[in-house]
Amino acid sequence: MAGQDKPFETGLAKASDTAGLQALIARAARAGKGLPPVERWNPPFCGDLDMEIKADGTWFYMGTPIGRMPLVQLFSTVLRKDADGRTYLVTPVEKVGIRVEDAPFVAVEMDVSGEGSNQVLTFRTNVGDVVEAGPEHELRFVDEDETGGLKPYLHVRGRLEALVARPVMYQMVDIGEEIDVDGEAMFCVRSKGEVYPIMPVATLERLSA
Repeated sequence: MAGQDKPFETGLAKASDTAGLQALIARAARAGKGLPPVERWNPPFCGDLDMEIKADGTWFYMGTPIGRMPLVQLFSTVLRKDADGRTYLVTPVEKVGIRVEDAPFVAVEMDVSGEGSNQVLTFRTNVGDVVEAGPEHELRFVDEDETGGLKPYLHVRGRLEALVARPVMYQMVDIGEEIDVDGEAMFCVRSKGEVYPIMPVATLERLSA
């Protein structure tokens, strides 16, 4: 009917005031006990929310940093990245798009246990995820054209990744080793029996010269 509110107009997509944001928080809280099965939910898309995750892991709502870590952690449990490359907050009844500058999470701490093929790298993210790199949580290294360096990423869950913070990257470099990968000497790190090439040894030697 003319003049009637559209579905979800006061829901996630229109959470532009305090009441709307509180409604979003309430729905996320109900959905986010532990890690909810967001990959199995298929709610309707309800538009975009003025929320962004910056490259350093800071969450912004309507241009203002969200300073309450428990709230950020809550929202992080209902994040999902879909095949379209976009990232959403998802509850059983609604899905809204948010902006992500780089990766939604940052790996801020790393623990190393064991050695050789038994070595395990365990990472903690800025929102409290604890992830062991390995077959189910791969590490990858991407060339950073603007700096000539590398950006390491850790798979966390679904299509969501954590950008490995630079101090943690330096820790990985400290425990790196030369390994033959398909006939080429590569500088790598190991975790849970997997080998993750960082760069060719020749490139590392050239950079270190």
